[in-house]
Amino acid sequence: MTVTIVGAQLGDEGKGGIVDVYGDAADIVVRYQGGDNAGHTVVHEGDEYKLSLVPSGAVRGKVGILGNGCVVNPETLFNELSGLRERGLDPDVRVARRAHVIMPYHRALDGIEEKAKSESDDEIGTTGRGIGPTYEDKAGRRGIRVGDLLAPDVLRDRLERVVPEKRAIVEDVFGVPVEDLDNPDALDVDAMYDHARTYGERLAGQTVNAGQFIADARSEGKRVMFEGAQGTIIDIDHGNYPFVTSSNPTAGGAAVGSGTSPGVVGQGEVLGIIKGYLTRVGSGPMPTELGGVEGDTPGYGEQGSGENEEIATYIREEGGEYGTVTGRPRRVAWLDMPMLRHSARVNGFTGLAINHIDVLAGLDEVKVGHSYTLDGEETMTMPATTEEWSRCEANLRSFDGWAAFDSAAVAEDGYEAIPDNARAYLEYVSEELDTPIYCVGVGPGREETVVAEDVW
Repeated sequence: MTVTIVGAQLGDEGKGGIVDVYGDAADIVVRYQGGDNAGHTVVHEGDEYKLSLVPSGAVRGKVGILGNGCVVNPETLFNELSGLRERGLDPDVRVARRAHVIMPYHRALDGIEEKAKSESDDEIGTTGRGIGPTYEDKAGRRGIRVGDLLAPDVLRDRLERVVPEKRAIVEDVFGVPVEDLDNPDALDVDAMYDHARTYGERLAGQTVNAGQFIADARSEGKRVMFEGAQGTIIDIDHGNYPFVTSSNPTAGGAAVGSGTSPGVVGQGEVLGIIKGYLTRVGSGPMPTELGGVEGDTPGYGEQGSGENEEIATYIREEGGEYGTVTGRPRRVAWLDMPMLRHSARVNGFTGLAINHIDVLAGLDEVKVGHSYTLDGEETMTMPATTEEWSRCEANLRSFDGWAAFDSAAVAEDGYEAIPDNARAYLEYVSEELDTPIYCVGVGPGREETVVAEDVW
């Protein structure tokens, strides 16, 4: 039995919390893509844990795997593991030998490239952690894999090829003197070799052939949960390109990024995680946007009116809508149904988890983008290109708001205890996506989740 956790929006949907809700019955939790740009916040037994790389199941004592679809910064990994141990946990995290390694030169290039793009207003809004450049090297067949850290001769050969290329890009393409970098050693072969070998020695006891490890576990009857990072709408193939991440957060990525077959993923549950409204950090269209934040590219839709900006601020503050990794305030929008219809089709959701219903409590009216108008025609799903999406105007539907409620009491009493107007809102989403609701987040803690269906 497998369960795949997929973000249905632009990330920040509360995936880590849902892993925590259902993860108690799992034996293994596998991150199948992304790097340490993925912020997951888990609240367990009253304690809050902010993770960017370690699989969320580690908080509950589950075996964690960083799959071959991930890009791994060893420094981040060891810092997070140390932080968890300092808080009394004993995390068991394995790393796929086929996963690629984020090297210091990737981080240096990420910052240089994003700065260059900002000068022409083409910045993507990356976290600057080297994710994109590492995936570029992976696709260009010049990457360093975790297994290479354990093979000194292979590692040396790879670095002697790639580091001079990176130096030439920095100096000749971007015109940046190496000595002006924060870390000039990032473009020194010997320094990078010593850096990588040190981490290879530390990783030696944690590396696995991930696909085989998972297959063996399943043959023993163990339950596996696949945990995606980010969300469907920033999937590099199915998102609003180029404002996307460099990997596949969609359900298909669970197979590719873990070494399991599509049949294994498809025969299990695929749980789409939705926030009861919409947020994003950085640039890109948002047809249902209520209000942006200073420094972001102007949004679309309703942004700009005083009333909408007030609602956006209310939701941002009530929901703590600031990036887990970056701390940046998130742009806020109403729920976008054309986006969710696209996500449901791409992923094949078997169930929905809808979070942060409590954040909307207290509003007189809650709106939803039911459809778009594009070039005078109504459309029910996202167009294929970002340029078309930016021309979409949201057609809004209104729902009566609901008063604040006792989250713990509602979670204990079950689905029928959710306020009537909130249930009408939830059931609209379920009907539009033709997918049942498995659970509803009514507060930040694991115990503040209404579980309507056990995915196992």
